[in-house]
Amino acid sequence: MNPNLAKIDRTNEHYTFELAPGVKRTTVTFRNHFGIELAGDLYTPGNAVPAGNPALAISGPFGAVKEQSSGFYANQMAARGYIALAFDPSYTGESGGEPRYMNSPDINTEDFMAAVDFLSTRDNIDPEKIGIIGICGWGGMAINTAAIDTRIKATVASTMYDMSRVTANGYFDSANNAEARHEARKALMAQRIEDFKAVQAGGTYKLGGGVVDPLPKDAPYFVKDYYDYYKTPRGYHERSLNSNGGWNVTASTSLLNTKLLAYAEEIQSAVMVLHGEKAHSRYFGEDAFKRLTGSNKELVIIPGASHTDLYDGGKNNAIPFDKLADFFAKYLK
Repeated sequence: MNPNLAKIDRTNEHYTFELAPGVKRTTVTFRNHFGIELAGDLYTPGNAVPAGNPALAISGPFGAVKEQSSGFYANQMAARGYIALAFDPSYTGESGGEPRYMNSPDINTEDFMAAVDFLSTRDNIDPEKIGIIGICGWGGMAINTAAIDTRIKATVASTMYDMSRVTANGYFDSANNAEARHEARKALMAQRIEDFKAVQAGGTYKLGGGVVDPLPKDAPYFVKDYYDYYKTPRGYHERSLNSNGGWNVTASTSLLNTKLLAYAEEIQSAVMVLHGEKAHSRYFGEDAFKRLTGSNKELVIIPGASHTDLYDGGKNNAIPFDKLADFFAKYLK
């Protein structure tokens, strides 16, 4: 059993969405190849058959938990006939891994692959009918996973970030130069020393902070959008890094030194890149799509939608779940 599960206070447990009629949600755990036990919620449609069902593994956004957006997607896709697994990445939420609040492109890609392992061995799932959905920063992780895991027949990257690009280059590539990266590296190495001292003294690594609170009046519009999701009843969750203290400061080290989409052009399976027209992050998705090859790739831009509208639909139910269901139906066969 995951030792972290026993530490969770479920007195005020909640999900940021209502379970769809007929959908069953069960708690599951499984291990990745780094030995970390991952916690997930398995959503099963009421019309599931004893064998041969299609299935999806879902995670994201980056710094969120399965009770937020990934669970929302899993719930909606289960309502459309897919067994869907929403899971917490390593070091976050209810999943294992110490120290807490770390990330790694390699380990997080493995998390997705471990979710595929789990789904592939379920009696009621057809291992030839498995897809994945990555949301926000996990959209980039999903494309990275699709480039290595040939068991995945279809991938959706929704409102995606390329976390390695934004970490190394800054937003809109505004710090894309060697000197800026050198200064970032120096700061991270200095923080490692401080973290080491803190742990030796019985403390913990320094957190970078989640979504800014209180919200400055002059905050960029996308920061306001993040606040509206992570810091209000709409999306707040007590285990979400973005809703609270954020990642460890040094968690960005591996992202600064790794390029997530190195082999994106070699993905042979189907990929849909889904983005909002008004999302500040839209350039990540459009640039990723340019690297994809083959007639089974789609770029879908949702008119009027912002980045966080694709977390839970926003005010206008912006997520085209029927379109996603049709996409997976086409390729999971």
